Amino acid sequence: MAQDDPTGWELIDPRPIAVEAPYTYYLPSNAELAALGVGDLAKLVFAYNGPVDEYGVERMWVNITETTQDELAGLLDNTPFEPRSPLRPGDMIRFERHHVIDMLWKHPEQAPPAQPSRQYWDRCLVDQCVLDGEEPVEYLYRETPDMAQEGDTHPDSGWRIRGRRGTATAEEYDAREFVYIALGKVLNEDDSWLHLIDMPVGCQFERDFVSGEYLRRA
Repeated sequence: MAQDDPTGWELIDPRPIAVEAPYTYYLPSNAELAALGVGDLAKLVFAYNGPVDEYGVERMWVNITETTQDELAGLLDNTPFEPRSPLRPGDMIRFERHHVIDMLWKHPEQAPPAQPSRQYWDRCLVDQCVLDGEEPVEYLYRETPDMAQEGDTHPDSGWRIRGRRGTATAEEYDAREFVYIALGKVLNEDDSWLHLIDMPVGCQFERDFVSGEYLRRA
């Protein structure tokens, strides 16, 4: 079992998070987890159970020193940013393989190949109501990207995504709040349009909620 101190900290199981956010929360493959051994670094998610000043959750590295089939142990390799953290570098941490969210290999040349997976960090404009889960995607179009700013880590995809209009008046529809955010965040809420994501600039689609299909508009 993972080390768990109800008065200080506990490890978060990342698997439910990955289920809830499959397009933005990526976990190592089973082959990678099984290959972890002594000398490798494993990144874990620590949650503090007591009062905190700044960070209730921290991601930190552990240098693995012991392994069994399912359980591992190692020394904390980070200094926590949270001032009240009871953890200190060198603390012994016991955990299970499924707690690992990332790894650094002592011998990268011997590590199993990472499974390729497409990621969706390019940005889009989307109605806030879609991100909140209040309305599904109804209308989307792709225009020439024009939102990116100097220094942005990820480019503008050009996708513009509207939630179902429903009974909203024209004024209410036009007044909806929108956000510039990763495509994956939208897909986490509604991935019904994923098959369209590589369509070119200039395309427009509207969802038919009876058939569930997206109909192309001129």
